[in-house]
Amino acid sequence: MPAILNIATYRFVAINDPAALQAVLLPRAQGLGLKGTILLAPEGINAFIAGAETAVRSFLASLDDDARFAGLSIKESWSDEVPFTRLKIKLKQEIVTFRQPGLNPVTNPAPAMTATELKRRLDAGEDIVLLDTRNDVEVAKGTFKNAVFWGNRNFTEFADVARVQVDALRNKTVVSFCTGGIRCEKAAPFLQSLGAENVFQLQGGILRYFEEVGRDHYDGDCFVFDERTAVDSTLSATR
Repeated sequence: MPAILNIATYRFVAINDPAALQAVLLPRAQGLGLKGTILLAPEGINAFIAGAETAVRSFLASLDDDARFAGLSIKESWSDEVPFTRLKIKLKQEIVTFRQPGLNPVTNPAPAMTATELKRRLDAGEDIVLLDTRNDVEVAKGTFKNAVFWGNRNFTEFADVARVQVDALRNKTVVSFCTGGIRCEKAAPFLQSLGAENVFQLQGGILRYFEEVGRDHYDGDCFVFDERTAVDSTLSATR
């Protein structure tokens, strides 16, 4: 079994002093020999880190001791090497840049649909619009069969395109999806605000879908933001 544990996790939660949190987390992660990227913003945390299993789990346990991050949903995968060159903990305005003031996934979330439920509905042939909120480079690596992609080159552009395209989603069941779920925490409620009423977000994104149900209804691999480039339905690197 590969020796390196890779984890991805995020949470939208109020962080009043991201810089103070950075000062705590950086030496802790460095001391454990971890590499990867952690984003901190007033709206929450977004982390992609890798290292020896004991080190990663020790870091996650320390996060769990903080009430703001207790019980984080963790997506795990394994690799032979650490897919990051260094450790970075960055302070940002948003943990996923969208630039739509007033949008708050904590207070106004869209409903989530689990991977198992989505597969059940797709197996039954239900009429569902699968909306890919990722960018063109990611989509080129793989996406759900018959998914709708609006051609946006980045996530902030998605908002502009959505304003033009939203009429096509009215009176339809829509499931938005992305790599790990974080972008849809904003995309789905944003679509609701534009008048698309029956919008869900795929819980845990493509990575959770792969983990729970495999490749059914999906073509290709999933682009990831590290040196692995992409993973297949077993969450193994494909490059």
